[in-house]
Amino acid sequence: MSERNDVDVFFEALDHPLKAEMEMTREIIMGASPLLTETVKWGGPSFEFRETLVTFNPRVKDYVALIFHDGAPFMERFPFLEAGPKGRAYAKFRSMADVERHRSDLGAIVHAFVDTMGGA
Repeated sequence: MSERNDVDVFFEALDHPLKAEMEMTREIIMGASPLLTETVKWGGPSFEFRETLVTFNPRVKDYVALIFHDGAPFMERFPFLEAGPKGRAYAKFRSMADVERHRSDLGAIVHAFVDTMGGA
């Protein structure tokens, strides 16, 4: 049995109408690269490789809100991302169907980020 981490504890306590969608998104992100680590930062789960790639914003209740901290370079390749301030990009998933529809894109963004940061 694997050890629980702070993200496991976060999700166990989470009361969110799209909790299942958030958990599936987490699985997709973490499954995209073995080089990623996860922690709770800025009030939500964050995923990192050498720097923070993406963080959930669990305060948003209408959709699964992902903040890609340096997402601007990926917006042309992944048009479902929305522009944010300071080079950020946002992904919004309103249902499990939305999460599934963008499954491969989410994995591809993780791969692109890791490649950009010098990962194999």
